[in-house]
Amino acid sequence: MGYAVVLGEALVDLLDSDIDGERVYRQAIGGGPLNVAVGVARLGGGAQFVGSLGDDALGGRIRAFLTAADVGVAGAITVPAPTTLAVVTYAGPEPDFRFYGEPASYGLLGPDDLDLALLEGADVLYCGSIVLLRPDTLAAARRAWSLAPGLRVFDPNVRPRLLNGPAALEGLREVVAEFAAGAHLVKLSAADAVLLYPGEPVEGVAAYLRELGAATVVVTLGAAGAVLAAAEADPVRVPAPKVVAIDATGAGDSVMAALIADLLVDGEPEGPSGWVDRVAFALRVAGLVCESPGGATAMPTRAEVQSRFNT
Repeated sequence: MGYAVVLGEALVDLLDSDIDGERVYRQAIGGGPLNVAVGVARLGGGAQFVGSLGDDALGGRIRAFLTAADVGVAGAITVPAPTTLAVVTYAGPEPDFRFYGEPASYGLLGPDDLDLALLEGADVLYCGSIVLLRPDTLAAARRAWSLAPGLRVFDPNVRPRLLNGPAALEGLREVVAEFAAGAHLVKLSAADAVLLYPGEPVEGVAAYLRELGAATVVVTLGAAGAVLAAAEADPVRVPAPKVVAIDATGAGDSVMAALIADLLVDGEPEGPSGWVDRVAFALRVAGLVCESPGGATAMPTRAEVQSRFNT
């Protein structure tokens, strides 16, 4: 088994919480790509996080957290900026993120900061999320994408509050098309699909991304499961297990983590049926994540998933 390079952001979430009857903001280390890297490691895969970390105490805490989670940090650089904060509020279990901190500590990784040997040794490269809205890190992601010798996976992980008007949305749509065209796997949420391609059914979005060049597309639907478009077969729906969700933070990231972890073990499946089994497992991972608060700290092991769902 090799390792995956996960290129993206790391930050600190401030979770709106009720502790002993008092409303407080509880710190939790997060960022979609960081969640993915931790999820891969928890599921038994090798993961290397590549990104920029603030030069403050919170940045040091993130680095220590990744190291304790068995995620490599050789490709993580420290930059002269305070760690970005994301204040997280909830409508039911669904999180809403508002970001604070400029310059954004997570968006200062440039193409010259990449560890090329680390990239060239990776079996899987993940790119995506809000770093794609930052010029330096977008340039780094493009360089990494062009150099990756193994499987390339992509997740737009759109945050609407960071899009400043129609021009920004159109720019992101172009970036999504660019990365999807060279991806072995694209994972996005139904909310991403609605924002990027309004009025299109999720099956149509999955088919469109495959037409652009993506080999396999997974669109997560929350409690309704996921849409899978693989090989030449029509898109199919994969059901999710029934769980009592209390916090959906990191659920989509855990789906990606599970898919990457299985790619590291067995490579790409042969035919759509193999993908159905993998997506079904990834949805069980996400279901377990939703039953616990937080993102990265909720990522389960394979044994925990098997125990929870008797598989």
